[in-house]
Amino acid sequence: MEKNEMEEQKEEDDQIVNPWEVAGKDGGKIDYDKLIDKFGCQRLDESLISRIERLTSRPPHVFLRRGVFFAHRDFNEILDAYERGEKFYLYTGRGPSSEALHLGHLIPFMFTKYLQDAFKVPLVIQLTDDEKCMWKNLSVEECQRLARENAKDIIACGFDITKTFIFSDFDYVGGAFYRNMVKVAKCVTFNKVVGIFGFTAEDHIGKISFPPVQAVPSFPSSFPQLFPGKDDLRCLIPCAIDQDPYFRMTRDVAPRIGYQKPALIESSFFPALQGETGKMSASDPNSAIYVTDSAKVIKNKVNKYAFSGGQDSIENHRKYGANLEVDIPIKYLGFFLEDDAELEHMRKEYAAGRMLTGEVKKRLIEVLTELVERHIRARAAVTDEMVDAFMAIRPLPNMFD
Repeated sequence: MEKNEMEEQKEEDDQIVNPWEVAGKDGGKIDYDKLIDKFGCQRLDESLISRIERLTSRPPHVFLRRGVFFAHRDFNEILDAYERGEKFYLYTGRGPSSEALHLGHLIPFMFTKYLQDAFKVPLVIQLTDDEKCMWKNLSVEECQRLARENAKDIIACGFDITKTFIFSDFDYVGGAFYRNMVKVAKCVTFNKVVGIFGFTAEDHIGKISFPPVQAVPSFPSSFPQLFPGKDDLRCLIPCAIDQDPYFRMTRDVAPRIGYQKPALIESSFFPALQGETGKMSASDPNSAIYVTDSAKVIKNKVNKYAFSGGQDSIENHRKYGANLEVDIPIKYLGFFLEDDAELEHMRKEYAAGRMLTGEVKKRLIEVLTELVERHIRARAAVTDEMVDAFMAIRPLPNMFD
């Protein structure tokens, strides 16, 4: 049962998770079990992961195997429909507020690419340049420029142009998309939007009116060039769990305006280098690894800033071993080291004190350097013409092949 959104803010809030702010209780870790309970979504269990493997005939993505994507809404219904031979489409997005993306920003796109390839389905990617203009101290023109820069990083993840439409709100909103926005807006009262998002009387009206813009890519009729006559097509949204409030609102409204509720598959947050109590921040470049960082910068950041669960001396480390619960290098390897056996071996040896922090960091530096250098090469190959091609309003005739 999905929680009544109005209850959410009224509950005793010991941790804050919304699209603009993420903070654990007293600066501590996010309690994901509590978040699932509060938001009213479901945990992604082993049976669903096995089912994905069976339906796609490929191994589950590392983010599924390691619990990075850990929660969902109606994902089982998407799989039911897929098993019956019905198609669906994917929708994800990016708020372009910075020129360079960090690794946390890449996670939903890496996973969305896997879903597109595994299920052979089309994808719409929303660049919310309007949202960033309203929430950040950025001009319209700067947000439009950042949207195109971010689009290059997204395209570099390897999406299939015959199945992918990328759009920016400033360019695309209008027509059928705007008609759906108005339908959604009429169903959401001011009290409700305050209850879901925590807006106050001091917030400008642009913020209050924005949620329908992020809601309506969930409806196929918002894309008449892509899905004409397919108003019943299901939508699956891969995103971080802080975006959940938008789609709780969307799912509440959808049946009232004759549309299917979108399904979601949701990820945990990528921790800052300084530890899970820290927050990745654009104002602190040392809190994150950026996709523009050189090998030298990555090595320096990991060695200097990655919070270690190792002991304060080699002698104590050999005696007591590492605390894997707080160790950032091991957590990062959990995201990006493909080999399950190698990761398990490292966890075991490190926890027992037989492996030192320096050795774990060295392996992480290798993994991250390879990932970032591969991304830099791919991004360098993305031209302005390619961005135009992905963003062209066009049909995708072979999108379900």
